[in-house]
Parts: sequence; structure tokens; C-alpha cells
Amino acid sequence: MQKHNNDIFVRVTGSGSFLPGEPIPADQVDHFLGELTEAPEKIRKWLQRIRLLMKELLEVEYYHFAMDPVTRKFTEDNVTMSVKAAREAIEDAGLAPADIDLIVYGSAHQDQMPTASVRIQEALGIEQCAELSVHANCTSAYKALLLGADLIRNGRYRTALVVSSGISSSELVAEYYNQPLVKKEELFLRYFLSDGAAAIVLQAAETRSDGLFMDYNYMESIGGNKPSAMGNKRPAYYMNPREEFELGYHHLAQMFQEELRENFHEPDGSVFLKGLRRMVAKYPVDLKKIRFFQVNFPSKHISELIMDECAALGIPRETLYSKMASMGYTGPPMALLCLDKIRKEEKLETGDIILSFVTEVSKFMQAGYVIGRW
Repeated sequence: MQKHNNDIFVRVTGSGSFLPGEPIPADQVDHFLGELTEAPEKIRKWLQRIRLLMKELLEVEYYHFAMDPVTRKFTEDNVTMSVKAAREAIEDAGLAPADIDLIVYGSAHQDQMPTASVRIQEALGIEQCAELSVHANCTSAYKALLLGADLIRNGRYRTALVVSSGISSSELVAEYYNQPLVKKEELFLRYFLSDGAAAIVLQAAETRSDGLFMDYNYMESIGGNKPSAMGNKRPAYYMNPREEFELGYHHLAQMFQEELRENFHEPDGSVFLKGLRRMVAKYPVDLKKIRFFQVNFPSKHISELIMDECAALGIPRETLYSKMASMGYTGPPMALLCLDKIRKEEKLETGDIILSFVTEVSKFMQAGYVIGRW
């Protein structure tokens, strides 16, 4: 069981989010990201077919991209988006940046020195605080929440800023690819992913009443005997950039169709369902009190299939909460972004529960959180 310090509770006191640019209609994705005019003819013909299929399957109406389609320049990056979401969250909590004594940042992956957490600290004007950066694909935001909450529970810190951002477009624009080498599994993500950032402020509280409280956090990896279903081919050392490009090792790819289905679905249920079962078995969650169930998947179709399984656990279908239609899938920040929207757009009653869970497929890491209205 997750043990709590009986004298310290973790309250959610602020939240913020940032989506770059204007909403982009689904049929404009290729215009913004750029046509792949140098890809093999077979791939270009496949793209023409898959565009319509993905639009129907995902049911995403709008995306957000941090770039100018005319100049082809990026208008934001992971740090600038994070800072904008963080400022909103800090103001929402009624605090000043100097009140933050811990920053935990989560992103899909990062290749930058110094790390994003200290860059965010600098941009916020915080002279001194503790900081951590977590890079674990779509579980990273959940792990950032876990660290922030646990470090408050054990008394080490009082106020934590948890931030996550994703600028997927930077790996999806036409200019990024060595186009003659592109494969199907490296391109269909263009119709899933969107850019954005979100932030949550957590604070220590002596009592658990009249507010939202982080009750439980969960994480696990079940990928020890499964192949990686998402990632690039970069080795665990720095390559010559020219060689990396010439080999196409920088391309982000994800298995799909039968390969992914084989590793996600098992005879006794999906890995998502079994992970969620382990989580709710470990922590005393009253599933009947779930008001919102945020299933962190990049597809409405997949989320609805998952809800068919989750109904067996007693989680009603109508609790499914998603914002994908209006913003696309922002990756790790989606877990925090949806929490921000729930706080600001929905009415929660005492006893209501927000449950969120995710399965990422780079190595089948899973994570979740339970937030209660007390």
C-alpha cells in the first residue's frame, strides 16, 4: 500500500495549460506539417489513403502546432510552452514563482543540456528550488505527479510545480525526415499528435477537506519481455548528426495493426485493463464514485474499446473524459491538460473521483493517478 504521512496531504491548488497557435482543421494537417514530396511513390500513395481513414478513426476536428506554415519556423518550444502553462497554474493557485520549492518536468524524451526543468526555473525567475526532469514517453507526466506528490507527503517540500509539454510537430514536419527512407510506421503518427503544455501546482495541507486532493499515484513497467513498439533507432551514445540523418535513425516510429495488437492484447485482457486492475487492487478506490475517467490514449476508437473492458470493473462508460476532438493528442501533457479542463469547466461534488490511467507503447510502461474531491 502507498503509505501517507498522516500529517501531510497533497492538495491540487492550481492548474494551467497552453495550446500554440490557432486550431488547425484536420484536413489542413499536411499543409502545416508539409507534404512529403520526396518519399517513395508507394508511401505517397499510401498517405493519400490513410489520411481519410485516420480522420474517420480518430475523430479529431482540430490540432495545434507550434509552427508557422509559411516561414516553416517554430513559434514555441518545450520550455516556452511549459513556462506559459506554469505561469497560469501558479497564478491560479494564488502564488508567486518564488513560492515554488520543487519543479518536476515530464516529457516524452529530451536531448538537451542543461535539462528542461532548470530552463523552466530560470524562465520563471526562481533563484533557488529543487528540480527533476522525467523522460518516459506518455507516462512521464504521471511520474512527475508521483514524484511531486510523494516528495510533499514525506515532508521534503511544501509546494511543487508539475509541468509537462510536447512539441511532436518537430519530429513530424516534412523537413525532419530523410524522405527517401521513410516507412509507414514513421508517418501515421502525423495524424495522431499535437503540440501543447500543461502544469499543476501541488501543495502540502494539514487537513483533507474542501478541495481536490492527490490520493494515489501509480506506475509500473510490464515491458521486460515485450519488444519496443515505439521509438527511434538512436544508440545509447551520440552519433554524428550527418550519419544519423543518412541512416534515418532519428525517425520516430510506432508499430501498428497486428504487431501492436499482438503485444497490447493478451488472452486474459489488454495490458491496460490488467494494469488498471493492479492499481485499483492496490489502492482503496471506490469505482462507483468515479466522476471522470481520463483514458490517456491518442484515439477515441481505442478509448471506447478500452471502456468496453473497463465496464467489467464497474467503471461506467459515461465517465470517459476526453478533449482529443478539439485539440488532438498532445502526448504526456494530456493527463495534466485534462485535469486543468476538469477543474475549470466541470462541477465536482464532495466524494467525486477523477481517475486517470495510461499505457504507453515504447516499452509498455503504465501509470495512473486518483484525485478525490474532499
